Amino acid sequence: LQTLPLQVMLARSLSIASAAARRSVAAARPAVAAARAASAAPMAAFSSTGASSEPVRVTIARGDGIGPEIMDATLRILEAAKVDLAYDEIEIGENVYLAGHSSGIKPADWDVLRRNPAFLKAPITTPVGKGYKSLNVSIRKTLGLYANVRPTVSLTPFVQGKANVDLICVRENEEDTYAGIEHQQTPEVVQCLKLVSRPGCERIVRYAFDYAVANNRKRVTAFHKANIMKITDGMFLDVAREIYAAEYDGMFKFDDIIVDIGTALLADTPEKFDVLVMPNLYGDIASDVIAQVVGSVGLGGSANIGETVSMFEAIHGSAPDIAGKKMANPSGLLLGAVQMLQHVGHPAEAAAIQNAWLKTIEDGIHTGDIYTEGTGYSKQLANTDEFTDAIIERLGQVPTSLPVADFSSKVETPTLAGSAQAQAERKRYHAPQAVRELHGVDVFAFMDKRDPDALAAALHEATKDVEGLELRLITNRGVKVWPNGLPETFMTDHWRCRFRPTEGPEGVVDASAVLDVINKVSRAGIEVIKTENLFLFDGQPGFSLGQGE
Repeated sequence: LQTLPLQVMLARSLSIASAAARRSVAAARPAVAAARAASAAPMAAFSSTGASSEPVRVTIARGDGIGPEIMDATLRILEAAKVDLAYDEIEIGENVYLAGHSSGIKPADWDVLRRNPAFLKAPITTPVGKGYKSLNVSIRKTLGLYANVRPTVSLTPFVQGKANVDLICVRENEEDTYAGIEHQQTPEVVQCLKLVSRPGCERIVRYAFDYAVANNRKRVTAFHKANIMKITDGMFLDVAREIYAAEYDGMFKFDDIIVDIGTALLADTPEKFDVLVMPNLYGDIASDVIAQVVGSVGLGGSANIGETVSMFEAIHGSAPDIAGKKMANPSGLLLGAVQMLQHVGHPAEAAAIQNAWLKTIEDGIHTGDIYTEGTGYSKQLANTDEFTDAIIERLGQVPTSLPVADFSSKVETPTLAGSAQAQAERKRYHAPQAVRELHGVDVFAFMDKRDPDALAAALHEATKDVEGLELRLITNRGVKVWPNGLPETFMTDHWRCRFRPTEGPEGVVDASAVLDVINKVSRAGIEVIKTENLFLFDGQPGFSLGQGE
């Protein structure tokens, strides 16, 4: 059974368009279904490093705010459970930022992170102000931690929240607006680039789909905003639909939903969802919503999966307002550690810790964020140390009402960390083949005067001798203001001026024509702040139309 998913993934590594791949997958589906039925462990999609006589080395960082307190609590529980781990500790976060390291980590500590297969990280504080990059984002992107996996399970009636929830949020972890590419272009306008790649979409979609197969999940739902962001979110949705149709059809149900109504439904009826897959920003927001409506963000742990290194953490922040007061709930980091133990090959210890934690919750020993008077289920208001002691006392026990954790039925999924098959699959990725032709250019200009007709006249005069391109459109914040703009449209000092071929919507031009436009616009005294070439791919526009175009 363990070899069957490998066979399927070797077939999946070929192009979606490959008929041979589709035949291989189709032939293997009955066996895959049998493998699925034999493996229902909640965290089965995390890979294992395998058994070893040596303790697994884990990098740890205590972080900021409540970070040191909840890390101490988590390490005490790991020690009490006699987990065979060795630790390398690094310092990250606010003190490192303020010492002059703008990334929040000392350069030498990157080697420590890369050396060990797992990183257990407490929350950190990023100083407010320009010049400081989010260390969480930097680690995820630098080490290739492409999949953020956040499980959420109801603890009712012991913790107040939505009942019957058991879902997994799989979030793309490296792209989208979290690329962190921002510019101030005029005194009034700033921009943030949303970067989405096809290989990034394929990788996160396949991870979510393989997770569903390995864990006998019945449904995967893609969240998107493709009705508005037709190219970026449109590609994410197209990739998900293509891969499902070609490789996974019939293994589970696949559907999609626009992120705004999807998030509303998560807040109202989260029990209707199973596995979610979504781009970075949506996943960050939606997974916090899920955790809160089920009980508390303080209960959420997450895994950031990469090919050679993976990071495990709580989903909440450093909460400096309660630091040092022993009020913090260590559950989020502890559950991140439970995911880590499964990842590095300690499923029995992971189950023992989670069961002791569940038994503590059942017995009504609750920290302040989940303690509720008058329900009969919260019986002791515990501080951080008391809650930790209660979990340690219950090691070896299992809950009587909540589902018992059992991580023994793991199925290796070759898209995960350290897998040779995963690395081979990445190398076999082939970009879609398309005829790419230069079609025109968007020239972004700064002009403080709110007069699109005057700007159009100046642009016409400046570019009247350019061959093959002509001004077709001016927009302001994406809305057409020339030709035939409306006086009610609010305008800023930031203008997009679109030049397209004189021969029509299917025309192509030489790069020299684009350069000629830019040069002549600049020489006319119009300040160019940015340009964006317009391309056709197989004759279809690779750019969005302006509203009203």
